[in-house]
Amino acid sequence: MTIFLWVCLGGAAGSGARYLLYLALPSKAFPVGTLAVNVIGSFLMGFLVQWSVRQQLQPALTVALASGVLGGFTTYSAFNLEMTHYFQTGAWRIGLLYMTLTLAGCGVAGFAGYALAMRPQP
Repeated sequence: MTIFLWVCLGGAAGSGARYLLYLALPSKAFPVGTLAVNVIGSFLMGFLVQWSVRQQLQPALTVALASGVLGGFTTYSAFNLEMTHYFQTGAWRIGLLYMTLTLAGCGVAGFAGYALAMRPQP
């Protein structure tokens, strides 16, 4: 039950951080805030998972950070909603651009986070 509560608290913190970033990057023409959240969240998830293994973090802490904080922070559900809207309204070019940038950016960011966590420690 304790892990569940930490995941819930982490989710609240992640959701709040996502909202603040979304407010900091307003855009009506292109969902920059959602794209930024997904790329940053992917980087942090890649880093956290590998770093937690190398540092031998408690599994409960890793779950609370990954499922809670980063689960609340990332917005793939919003990504899907926005992308689907572009396609449904005939804005195919923006929809494809958004989909490509999100998938490529998040993939690269996830690998970058993993690589950073794999660097030899001093």
